Amino acid sequence: MKRLEWIGSSKKDLQAFPAQVRHEMGYALYAAQKGETESSAKLFRGYGAGIYEIVSNYDKNAYRAIYIVNIGDAVYVLHAFQKKSKQGIRTPKEEIAVIDERLKRLNQMLKNSR
Repeated sequence: MKRLEWIGSSKKDLQAFPAQVRHEMGYALYAAQKGETESSAKLFRGYGAGIYEIVSNYDKNAYRAIYIVNIGDAVYVLHAFQKKSKQGIRTPKEEIAVIDERLKRLNQMLKNSR
């Protein structure tokens, strides 16, 4: 089973979610650690294979967690956020910027550890 690694404030952000959302996302992340994909997780569009988005809707709010499985020997949680987009299903640009920055940070960390 792969270990779970948190990038930036992703763990703290996820812990601030409602209990039901935390439970659902925790289960999906556990499945990812075992090499499985839970039904609430789907490929994160525009980022290629290995990067997934967990989608959870609770009390008329949308919650998301982005994780990557195909780098190194761990599941890396890049970002967790409450989606507040008024643009429909599109992920807000601010959240994409956080994901991009953390993905760069992760790649640099892995490069430096070799």
